[in-house]
Amino acid sequence: MTRRLLGALLLAPALAQANALLQPSPLPLQYPPFNTITDADFAPALSAGMAMQRREIAAIVANPAAPTFANTIEALERSGRLLSRALTVLSSLNGAHTNPERQRLMREFAPLLAQHRDAIALDPALFQRIDTLHQQRDRLQLSTEQRRLLERRHRDLLRSGVQLPPDAQARLRAINVDLSRLGADFNQKVLAEVNASAVLVATRNELAGLSQTQIDALREPDGRYRLPLQNTSGQPMLAQLSHRPTRERLMQASLSRNARGDGNDTRELISHVLRLRAERAALLGHAHHADFTLQTETAGSTAKVNAVLAQVAPAAVAAARQEAAALQAQLQQEHPGATLQPWDWAYYAERERARAYGYDQAQLQPYLELNNVLERGVFHAATQLFGLRFKRRPDLPVYHPDVQAWEVIGPHGRSQGFLLLDLYARPSKRGGAWANAYVGQSHLLGTQPVVGNHMNIPKPAAGQPTLLTWDEVNTLFHEFGHNLHSLLSDVRYPSLAGTAVPRDYVEFPSQVNEMWQTWPSILAHYARHHQTGEPIPKALLDKIKAAQRFNQGHATSEYLAATLIDMHLHQLRAEQIPSAHQLMATEAEVLKAHGFDAVPVPPRYRTPYFSHIMGGYAAGYYAYLWSEVLDANTVEWIERNGGLKRATGERLKRYLLARGGTEDPMVLFKQLVGHEPHLGPYLKRRGLVTGKP
Repeated sequence: MTRRLLGALLLAPALAQANALLQPSPLPLQYPPFNTITDADFAPALSAGMAMQRREIAAIVANPAAPTFANTIEALERSGRLLSRALTVLSSLNGAHTNPERQRLMREFAPLLAQHRDAIALDPALFQRIDTLHQQRDRLQLSTEQRRLLERRHRDLLRSGVQLPPDAQARLRAINVDLSRLGADFNQKVLAEVNASAVLVATRNELAGLSQTQIDALREPDGRYRLPLQNTSGQPMLAQLSHRPTRERLMQASLSRNARGDGNDTRELISHVLRLRAERAALLGHAHHADFTLQTETAGSTAKVNAVLAQVAPAAVAAARQEAAALQAQLQQEHPGATLQPWDWAYYAERERARAYGYDQAQLQPYLELNNVLERGVFHAATQLFGLRFKRRPDLPVYHPDVQAWEVIGPHGRSQGFLLLDLYARPSKRGGAWANAYVGQSHLLGTQPVVGNHMNIPKPAAGQPTLLTWDEVNTLFHEFGHNLHSLLSDVRYPSLAGTAVPRDYVEFPSQVNEMWQTWPSILAHYARHHQTGEPIPKALLDKIKAAQRFNQGHATSEYLAATLIDMHLHQLRAEQIPSAHQLMATEAEVLKAHGFDAVPVPPRYRTPYFSHIMGGYAAGYYAYLWSEVLDANTVEWIERNGGLKRATGERLKRYLLARGGTEDPMVLFKQLVGHEPHLGPYLKRRGLVTGKP
C-alpha cells in the first residue's frame, strides 16, 4: 500500500467507514461484523494498523517524562488495537473458512508482520524505558499483576534479541521473516493436501461397516464415494470399515500426506524451518530450540521433559504390546497368516471393546446427538459449576451458515461474552479442533470475551442427525474448556488475560473440563437416544465407566511417538538437522530408539503434516502430557472434595480460570489442590504399569 493511500485511509472518515475493520465493531462486545467485512478490507486495515502502532510506540519512546508503569507498560498494552482487530479476523478466517484471496493475504503480510513485531521488540529506546522500570520494580509499589506484566515484557524483549549486537540482530530479523513466510506456506500445503488425499471408492461394498446414513453422506455427484481425511494419522472411519483393503487405502493415504514429492510436499520446508530455529536459538545463547522454548515453560528444562518422557514411554509401549496381542488374535481368525497393521487397530479394538465390555461405538452413538451433547452436556456442566447460561443469538452475523452464535450470561444475569460454535468439517477449514478469541477480556480496555470453538465433525446428509463418536464428545468438552478459560478471565491487562499462560499449562484447564464428559449426572443428562429421547441405559453407562482405560496403550503411544519426534528434532543444532530426504528416516530412528517400532501404532502426527510443531507447539507438544499430569491431580482433588457443585466451580475459577497469566502457574496449581503435582494419578488414569511410583 502506498503512503498516500494509507494517509487517505487514516484521514478520510468516509473511506474509513467503508472499511469495517478500520473502526471498532458497532455490535455488542465488539463482536466482529462478519456481514460487512470483505476480503478487500484486510490489506488496508493491516497496513493502517501497523502504521498506527508504530506511531503509538514512537509516542511512548518520545515521552519526555521519566518512564512509569502507566506511560510505558500500560501505554504499550493499549497499542495495536486496530492491527489486532484486523489480524485476528484474518487469521481466524484463514483457519476456519479460507479462500485463495485470504491465503494470498497471509503469504503477503506474514513477512511484513514479522518485520513489524521485530521493529517493536528490537527498539533500543523502548527497551531502555522498560529496563529502567524493571530495575526499579521493587520500589514501584506494583500490584502482583502489574509486576508480572512488567517482568514478562522485559523477559520477552530479552528473548527477542534486543541486547544482541547489530549484525546478530540483522540476522535474527531475516530469520523471523523467513519463518513467518514458511509457516504460512506450510499451513496452506497441509490444507491443500488433506483435501487432495481424500480416498475415492466405487462401490458400497467397499464401505461395509459404515451405516447407510454415513454412506449416503459420502456419495459424490459422479456416483463414487469420497472418504475425507482428518488431520491426525488415525482416521475415525477405520473403526467401522470391515473391508480391509479400504482400511489400508485410507490409512496409507493419511500416512503418506505431504511427502509424495509433489507441490504439497513439506519436507524441504520443514527441514529449513528446523535449521532456522536452531540458528536463532544459538544466536540467543541457547544450545538448541528446545532449550530456548522451555526456558519460559512450567517444565523449566529440556532435561526434565526428557526424563518424564523416558519414564512414561516404556510403560506405554508395554501396554500397547499387550493390546496388540489381543487384536492380533482377532485378526488371525478372519485373515489367517495376516499381521496386525496400523489400519487394523481401530477396527479390531472396537470389536475387542465389545467382547471385553459388552458394547461398541455403534451402540453408543445413537445416544450422542450433537445438540444434546452440547446443550444438555457441555453447557449444563458449565451451568452447574459456574452458574452460566447460554442463549442462541441468531441476530449476530456469522462467517458461514454452519456457525452458531451464542451469548454466555453470567450468574449475575449480565452478558459474560459471546461464543461462536463452528463444528462441522469443510474443505475451506483446517483440520483438527481449536479454540480462539476474537476479543479478549481486559479491564484496562473495557473489553469482554468473544471466543470461537472449532471442530471437524463430518456433516451428515440433509435431514439426518449429527451423531458423535465418543472421541468427538471428548473434544467438544476439551475445546470448551479453553473457551471457559477465556470467558471467565478476570484480569486488567490484555497480555495476561485468558489463555495467555505457558504452553505446557494452557491445556490444563481444557483437560480438567473433559472430566464432566463421564461424570454420572452429566452423562446421564446428555446421553439420550436421538429418536426416542430415552436416557442411556444404566447398564451401558456402567460399561462405559468400566472401559475408561481401554486402549490407553495405543492412545498414549501414538501421542508419545509424536512428542518424542518433536523433542528430538528441536534438540538438534543447525548442522545436525536432517535434510528433506533424511527427515522420515530420522523419524523412524527416533521411534525405534524408544521401542515404538515394536507396535503398529503410527505417531498421532507424522512430521510432514505435524501442524502443532510448525505453530506454537514447537518443542512443546509434550504440553498435553504435562498438563494431563496436572489435570489428573486436579480431578482427584475434585472427586475428594464434592465433585460437581458451585463451590468446586468457584475454586476452579479463582485459582485456574480467572487469573490468566497474572501469577506463576505452579503457585496457582498448588493453591488449587494443595500439593505439588505427582505422576502417579496420570499413570493410574492411563492404566500404565511402571516400576517407579
